[in-house]
Amino acid sequence: MAKKTNKQIERDEQIYQLSTLVAGEFSLQEVLDRLAEAAVKIVGVKACSIRLLDEEAGKLKMRSTYGLSEEYRNKGVVSKNDPVVKAAFVGEAVVLDDMRVDGRVKYKEATIKEGLVSQLTVAMLFKGQGIGVLRLYSPKPKRFWEEDIHLARAVASQCAIAITNARLYAKAIEGARMAEQMRLAGVVQRRMIPEKAPQIPGLDMAAAYIPCFDVGGDLYGFLQLENNSVAVVIADVMGKGIPAAIMMSSFRGAIKAYIDTVKDIPAYCAGKNTEQCNKVIINRINKMACDECRDGEFITLFHAAINARDMTITYCNCGHEPTVLIRDGKIIELDKGGLVLGVDVQEEYEIETVELQKDDCLLFYTDGLIDAVNFEGELWGRENLLEIANKFSSCSADEMINNILRHRRRFVGHARQIDDTSIIVIKVGSK
Repeated sequence: MAKKTNKQIERDEQIYQLSTLVAGEFSLQEVLDRLAEAAVKIVGVKACSIRLLDEEAGKLKMRSTYGLSEEYRNKGVVSKNDPVVKAAFVGEAVVLDDMRVDGRVKYKEATIKEGLVSQLTVAMLFKGQGIGVLRLYSPKPKRFWEEDIHLARAVASQCAIAITNARLYAKAIEGARMAEQMRLAGVVQRRMIPEKAPQIPGLDMAAAYIPCFDVGGDLYGFLQLENNSVAVVIADVMGKGIPAAIMMSSFRGAIKAYIDTVKDIPAYCAGKNTEQCNKVIINRINKMACDECRDGEFITLFHAAINARDMTITYCNCGHEPTVLIRDGKIIELDKGGLVLGVDVQEEYEIETVELQKDDCLLFYTDGLIDAVNFEGELWGRENLLEIANKFSSCSADEMINNILRHRRRFVGHARQIDDTSIIVIKVGSK
C-alpha cells in the first residue's frame, strides 16, 4: 500500500477537523463561516460562497462567504431554476472554466470586477434533496481535479449536516417552548375547574376531571344559590387542544355571567317560574354559541338547578350525554332539552323539573368517560358505566366516582385515551 504524502495527511486532518467543527458548540453562522474558510484552504482557491435554498421564495440566499467582497456578496439573487443550481441539485459537480464568457453566468460584470475566472459548484443535499450550494472560485483558469471535487463535496456534506442539525435543534427548542406554554395553559385551565364541590345541606357532591392532553374542551362547574340550591353545569366543546380550550374558557365565562343575572331572582331557586328562568339562560347561551361557533363547531351542555329544600331538579339537556338518576336500582335518563348549542339560534329547548327522593343518585358525565378504549380498541361503553354506577350508588359521592374510575382503568389498562373525562356525582339526603 502506497504511503500517504504529507499533503494528503494534512488534507485528511483538515477533513477530520470539519466533522469535529460541525459537532462543536458553535452557532450555525459560525460553522458556515468556518466551513467556507476551510474549503478555500483545503482546495487551494481564492474564495467560497454558501447559499441556502428558501423554498417559499424559490431563491438561494447568501449565508456565508470567504474571500469575496461585500459588493459581490450582494450582487443579486440566484434562483433555484438557475441552470448551474439545477444541475448541482441532481448530483453534478458543475465546473465553469471561464465565468467571464460562460452563458450560464448571470452576473458577468460583477464577476469580472471581482476578478474571478473559474468556478466549481456542488450541492448540499439532505435526504437526496438540495438545500443549498457551495461554490469555489479561482482568479485564474483552474482545472478542478477529481480530488478537488471530492473535497468540495466533503465540505458541502458537512454544511448540510450543520444546517440540518441547526434546524432540528431550532424545532426542538420551539417544541419545548410550545410544550411549556401548553403545560402552563393547562394549569390555568384547570384553575377554572372546581377542585371540589360546594357544601350544600342535603346534598353530597363530588367531581373529577381527567384531561387527555394539557388542555381540552371539557367543562363543569357549580354555582351556589340561595335556599339550599345549586346550579350544576357540565359541557363538552367539540374538538381538542388549544382551540377547544379557548372556546371552553369563553363559554365558561358566558355561563357564569348568564347565571349571575338570574341567580338573585327567587324564582330561579324555587317557585313556578324556575323553568322559565332556566330557559332564559339556555337561550342566551345558545345565542352566544351561535355567534362564536364556526361550521362544524358546537357545544354539548347539561344545565341543572337542584333545590335541596324542595327536593327538585330543573334541567335542560342540550345534546349532551343524559344525566342519569339512579333510584332504587332503576335508571332514569334526564334527556329533555334540545339540539347541541351553536347550531340553530331559533332552537326551542324543553325544560323539565323532576322531584327528587332521599337516596337518589345523580350521575353527570362527558362522553370521554364511556368512549375510553382498551388496547384491542374495545369501548368501555355506557352499559359498563351504568352497571358500575348502580352497583356503588349506595356509597358516598366521592367513593362512587373512585369506584367508577377504578373499574374503567382496569378495563382500558395503559391504552392512551383521546378525549377528556369529566364526572359529577350528587347524592340526595333528607330535606
